[in-house]
Amino acid sequence: MTAPVVTGTALVVGLGDPARGDDGVGVAVAGLLATRSLPGVSVRVHRDPTALIDLWAGHDPVVVVDAVRSGAAPGTVHRLVLGTGARPLPASSWVASGRGTHAFGLAAVVELARALQRLPERLVIVGVEAASFGHGQPLSEPVLDALPGVVDRVVEEVTSRVSG
Repeated sequence: MTAPVVTGTALVVGLGDPARGDDGVGVAVAGLLATRSLPGVSVRVHRDPTALIDLWAGHDPVVVVDAVRSGAAPGTVHRLVLGTGARPLPASSWVASGRGTHAFGLAAVVELARALQRLPERLVIVGVEAASFGHGQPLSEPVLDALPGVVDRVVEEVTSRVSG
């Protein structure tokens, strides 16, 4: 399902299921980024966070985009910087507290990768506050409205590290 890893490239992973409303925001962001053909940036889509440890091997930086529920207004964009130099996930974060759409999965993968010494040097989680996860539903208006800003934020994350 995934293409071979090119060592040294940045990686953007859009997590989620586009058939479940706002859970498809990561996939939508990845699709928009893929059309930009950014040099030194690989873009992937994945539904299951457990495959991330193998997927991000050899990439730096890594940006994961996913839908979250933290209680903030739908469309709110969250950013959490992790990686080998960062402290473990704080229990109060929306990722560690199981408020992402993959519940404990993404936090567990991050901390398992840390324990296995397979965490990227720089890992940024970009979460977009979701409004709905109904099967067969499109992205909600607040999430659609947030897409351009999320794409710009991800481009900044990967291009500042690739070019600098």
